[in-house]
This record gives sequence, structure tokens and C-alpha cells, in this order.
Amino acid sequence: MRLSELSEESGVSTATIKYYLREGLLPPGHRVHATRASYDASHLRRLRLVRALIQVGKIPVATAREILAAVDDDSLGLTMRLGAALWALPRPPAGPAEEDEAAREAAAEVDRMLTEVGWERVRELGSLSPVHRSLVASVATLRRLGHVCDATELVPYARQMAEVAAHDLDLMERYPREVEQVESAVAAAVLYEPVLLDLHRLAQEEEFQRRYGLAAREGGGTEAEPAP
Repeated sequence: MRLSELSEESGVSTATIKYYLREGLLPPGHRVHATRASYDASHLRRLRLVRALIQVGKIPVATAREILAAVDDDSLGLTMRLGAALWALPRPPAGPAEEDEAAREAAAEVDRMLTEVGWERVRELGSLSPVHRSLVASVATLRRLGHVCDATELVPYARQMAEVAAHDLDLMERYPREVEQVESAVAAAVLYEPVLLDLHRLAQEEEFQRRYGLAAREGGGTEAEPAP
């Protein structure tokens, strides 16, 4: 397809597509002659990923370029390719990475949790993984604030997340080529994590009402109605 057709199909303006091309976020089109290039389904798929990263994920262009470089690095095996791309995704701040008693306790509890659920591969990586470091920092912050957050509390969440991860990869493996699989994993990380957060909160709302019923509102009352 021509650039104008790519724009029409994707809903992205030609000016924005040209910007993505200049920034190396979108691979060049197939040269037809000196002033014209053609684009195909791979460009459309990549363009959708770029939009997910920049417009939905609010990821800076330089970071998006780093993520896409990992996506395209076919010198890596699939596991390393996925890991490099996902590690490059920004994470919300988890609090200061202090070397205090809470941080040491948090690292020990995360390690105990990983052992209990059998996640030996990520346990071996340990602090080499930015995700592991982020989790330890989050647990440490909770402990500093006086919240109970230890391996016993983390294990049930980890086991549920293992099921989510298996479903993620089942969806990813529907794509025939590695580059498409990695693209889909990155897009899912950006687009589906807000969905998972919303599902978690909806589940909490449902469980609140199942256990406690709806609080009576008339007259300012607070007594709970019996759950059906």
C-alpha cells in the first residue's frame, strides 16, 4: 500500500507516520522508485504497536526505540528477546531503593516467595531483573508503612499471576513469527495491564458485596444489608 493508504488504514496521519519513520520507530517502506515506497501488513502491525507505546503507554520516543530494537533483534533467542523488550518498558516508581532493614527484609521475603512458587529461573536472575528490583522496592515501601507484606501474603497472588502469564503466552503463540509474538507481548503489556488492574478492582467490588452486602444509604445509615 502507499503511504496515504497506510495512513487511511491505520488512522494515523501521514505527517505522524513520516515522523515515526524519521525516528526509526517504523521500518522504511519497500522502495518502488526514488520518490515512492510501498508498505505492507508488517508496517501496519508495527504502527499499531508504536501507537500503543506512545499514545496509550505515554512512553518517550527514545524508550520506544529501545523497546523496538529488542523486538527486532533476531540474534537473540525468543526468551531473551521477550525479556529485553519487556525489561525496557518503564515501570511506575516503587519508592526509594534504600539499603535499610525494610529493604533487606523485603528481598528475603521475595526470595522466599519465589522459592515457594517454584520460580527458580527468575530467582536466579534476582536483582539483575528490573522487575525483581521493582517488586523488592514495592514490598519494602509497604513494610516501612507498617503493612504486612511477606512471602505468605505474596504467594497466592504469584500463583494467580502464573495463570495469567500462561494465558498471555497462549495468546502470543497464535502468531506464526517470532517478531510478531514479541510485538504482541509488548502490546499486551502496555494495553492489557490496565485491563488487569480494572478486573482486579471489579473482583474486589464483587467480593465486598458478596461478603458484606450493600451499605444502607437512606438516612445516612451504615448497617449492611444481608447478601443474597
